[in-house]
Amino acid sequence: MPKIYYALGLHMHQPPLNLDVLIETNQLEAKQIILSYERAVRYAYMYEDVAFLHIGFSGILLNQLQNPKIIDKYKKFVDIPKMIEMYRCSKNIEILGMGFYHPIFPLIPNYDWSEQLKLGVEIVEKTFGRRPKGFLPSEMAFSMEMIPALKSAGYEYVVIDDVHINPVYFDEKPDCFKPYLARYKGVGISVIPRNCDISQKQAQGMDEKWFLNEVEKKIREYPGSESQRLITTWSDGENGYYFRQPNEKEGFYGRFFVPLLDKIKDKKKSIKMISLSDFINKHPANEETIIQTGTGNISQDKGYDFSRWNGSQQQRDSIKKLYKISRKYRGVELNIDQFDKESKEQIRRARKYILNAETSCYLFWGDAWLTKMNNILDKADMLLQNLG
Repeated sequence: MPKIYYALGLHMHQPPLNLDVLIETNQLEAKQIILSYERAVRYAYMYEDVAFLHIGFSGILLNQLQNPKIIDKYKKFVDIPKMIEMYRCSKNIEILGMGFYHPIFPLIPNYDWSEQLKLGVEIVEKTFGRRPKGFLPSEMAFSMEMIPALKSAGYEYVVIDDVHINPVYFDEKPDCFKPYLARYKGVGISVIPRNCDISQKQAQGMDEKWFLNEVEKKIREYPGSESQRLITTWSDGENGYYFRQPNEKEGFYGRFFVPLLDKIKDKKKSIKMISLSDFINKHPANEETIIQTGTGNISQDKGYDFSRWNGSQQQRDSIKKLYKISRKYRGVELNIDQFDKESKEQIRRARKYILNAETSCYLFWGDAWLTKMNNILDKADMLLQNLG
């Protein structure tokens, strides 16, 4: 077997105001979620010599975690400032960026991409003292058109579901145990394939024996020419009973993480955890790919379209409304210098509402959440009235 490198990733996100709502309405769920964030960094420290984690934080989650009101309400469960400082000082955690409000980029106006990316980079840098090198798309939603915007924001690589990888020069199934290079209009970025099958088991519950056997089996199906193979898995880090399990020994860390790291530490398996940034620096992509537009692979849904977010008429109407109000904002912004201080503040607040409304959760979680999205857009519309 070739040398196997393992990049383990966790996605962390809460929609706007959700931590405050949960602590007031469902303390058990609130406790489970905040403990999930704390466990990730604590276990990384426990295995600092052999473990490596990749954590993608949405900007709006980091914003909530630094809210003094949230810090005070959750202190009976976790010391949030101490937790964040542990992330900040960790040597074996790579922080990835996202769009600040966790938008599905292919479904929002292109005009809004750069600001979502800029705000996402800024809050990661402010919170952890380092700029993110890797980008984790919200809901794994990606299109090739995003590449120039990602590069302009300073990103070096992006994580993509392996089912969307299509090699340019070879008429065969892709080898998803290595990085690729994707180009759009002359701008290139490294692409890291996420193994969909194993990532689903990571979310649902797997032990280290199943994982190691599955990795070896899959790699034998893709022998490749490289002497090193890269397996990348990613799942939500705070959703599902496996991560929220009150008894840590029966959850992700007790059943999978600790046994795996013990075997790695004892050198019983030829697998090594690695930083994605380090891997692509040492083993840069030399084969190009075209990424099929789509979203994350969930269960039987391969993510080839956006129907979970734009499949209903109500969802499509809300997206149409978003585009309409975003265009209205752009028209006002072109003449912003002519407005007085009070009007400029209205424009700023409207902009924040528009970006907030692009949070993917509003489109996903049913009519009640769509109503929230539309109410936020109405607030932006009202602030922009009589300014255009």
